[in-house]
Amino acid sequence: MRSRIVSRSRFNKLSLKMGLNKLIFHGNGSFSSSKSIYGDTFEALIGAIYLDKGYNFTKKIIIKRIIDVHLDVDEIEKTDTNFKSRILEYAQREKLQLEFRVLQELGEGHRKQYLVELYIDNNPVSRGQDFSIKAAEQVAAEKACEELLED
Repeated sequence: MRSRIVSRSRFNKLSLKMGLNKLIFHGNGSFSSSKSIYGDTFEALIGAIYLDKGYNFTKKIIIKRIIDVHLDVDEIEKTDTNFKSRILEYAQREKLQLEFRVLQELGEGHRKQYLVELYIDNNPVSRGQDFSIKAAEQVAAEKACEELLED
């Protein structure tokens, strides 16, 4: 449950739900297009509250103003967004060899993206692209789950 709440995608959604995206500007005054900027902003807000007011105050704010208002714990419990774990479990259950390979690095600096391909028994199954290898693997795993697993 903790990993489902404390995840980049959950923080991104919380940030948007709280309207923090309206406060984010990048460099020349334009909105940033980074996928993690909203979650990063949410974490920065929590960190700033903690540094200014301390642990107990921050804990109360998180529970009363964020969890109670913006999170549906029952819905989170039903949601499984770790597609990489699901596809790994599938491969182990079926005794299949699973491997993620980085095919390409696209762009430079903070705009660099990774193209990753998922192989099962040395056969390409799906590809994912994102700003980190881990996130690209997650995208590839999600596509593989949609194709291979029935819910």
